[in-house]
Amino acid sequence: MSIMARKPKTREEARQRRHRRVRKKVHGTAERPRLNVFRSLKHIYAQVIDDDAGVTLVAASTVEPELREAVGGYGGNVQAAQVVGRVIAERALAKGIERVVFDRGGYRYHGRVKALAEAAREAGLKF
Repeated sequence: MSIMARKPKTREEARQRRHRRVRKKVHGTAERPRLNVFRSLKHIYAQVIDDDAGVTLVAASTVEPELREAVGGYGGNVQAAQVVGRVIAERALAKGIERVVFDRGGYRYHGRVKALAEAAREAGLKF
C-alpha cells in the first residue's frame, strides 16, 4: 500500500489533508491576498496573507483582549465568529485590501466558518 492511499488516523490529519488539497489551488497575492480561517474548540482565528511575500497583512482572533471582551470571553461559537469576521474586514479595508480569496482551512463551509465569511462580506470584503 502506498503512503498516499493511507487513511488518516485522526480528524485533524484528515483536515490537514483537505487543507493541503485546497492550498494547491488557493494562493494569495499582493492584489488579492488569502483570507485563512483556523478554528479550535475555544477560539477562532482569521488572517489575511500575501503568499508571494510570505507575510501576514492583517489578523484577528478571539484571543485578543478587545475581541475577547466583545464575545464575552468564549470564542467557540457563531457569534464570536461573526465578530472576528467584521473585525478582519475592517482591518483589511483600513489597509486598502478590498478583494481576498477565501481559504476555509480544510473545514466545511458551515457554522462558524460560514458565519465568519458572511460577516466579512457584509463588512465590505469581496470574495
